Amino acid sequence: MADNFNKGMARNIYYGGGVFFFLLLLGLTFDTMLELPERDHRENITEAVAHGKEIWENNNCIGCHSLMGEGAYFAPELANVYDRYGAGNEEAFKQFMQSWMAMQPLPTEGRRKMPQFNLSEEEVNALTDFLIWTSRIDDNDWPPNKQG
Repeated sequence: MADNFNKGMARNIYYGGGVFFFLLLLGLTFDTMLELPERDHRENITEAVAHGKEIWENNNCIGCHSLMGEGAYFAPELANVYDRYGAGNEEAFKQFMQSWMAMQPLPTEGRRKMPQFNLSEEEVNALTDFLIWTSRIDDNDWPPNKQG
């Protein structure tokens, strides 16, 4: 190797490194796109799940809650809410969600309250179906603790 570091060497390192990391990015993106169908179970997306996601977005739930690590960390993580409160029983979880959404805002001192969105029973069930679907995504055991 030369004793002096010249502009040509710097240029070669810059362009060579840029091409290498761009190709690495493409390879990792391709690998991720191949893995996603096996992990997200998109074949289980129903009209109710899609409607629940629409409700999630329209009411800006992500503005307070996080879902699989994405969103605000003000309120609990909801990627595993079905596992925490439904324990594998979809009907019990739907009843829990109906009750939970109906009694908002809770009269808890010292913290902000979840607003009352006045969702219909059908809308709460659709939101529940969306949360059940998200809980079944293989997310490498996210969140790291049970309570999110």
